[in-house]
Amino acid sequence: MAFLLKSMIGNPLSGMGLGGGGDKEEEATPSDPAKAAGMTREEYEEYQKQLVEEKMERDADFLHKKAERATLRVCLREKYRLPKSEQDENMIEMAGDDVDVPEELLKMVDEDATEEEGKDSIIGQFQNLQNMDIDQLKEKATATVTELKSKAEEKCSVM
Repeated sequence: MAFLLKSMIGNPLSGMGLGGGGDKEEEATPSDPAKAAGMTREEYEEYQKQLVEEKMERDADFLHKKAERATLRVCLREKYRLPKSEQDENMIEMAGDDVDVPEELLKMVDEDATEEEGKDSIIGQFQNLQNMDIDQLKEKATATVTELKSKAEEKCSVM
């Protein structure tokens, strides 16, 4: 009877998973993680070192990419005369001073800059005129001149 009563009531905290019922699980899993992974202790340590090195390399690459993007943003802010960002400058400083903008992005920025410079120059304006229809321009000009003459004749009695 005592056995039945003890098994029904038992330890009240064991059912909640807070403490007392974990004895069987601890016995089932080995205490050494190398044995759990099926490796020797040296292999496990080497494996852990590799994981740490790979993670550090990934983090360094990620930081470098973020710094490249920040550098590009700084270049664009300078180009368009926008306010500077402390966050971008801090990112560049964290990565070091050897951060450059990726070549593909730099080519895109340079192409945009040359297009804008071409549009702003006199030669660019002449090129825009070449793209327009000259006959249409002549018709508009003659229509405007004749319209001005007719209005001037109406208002001025000398003409």
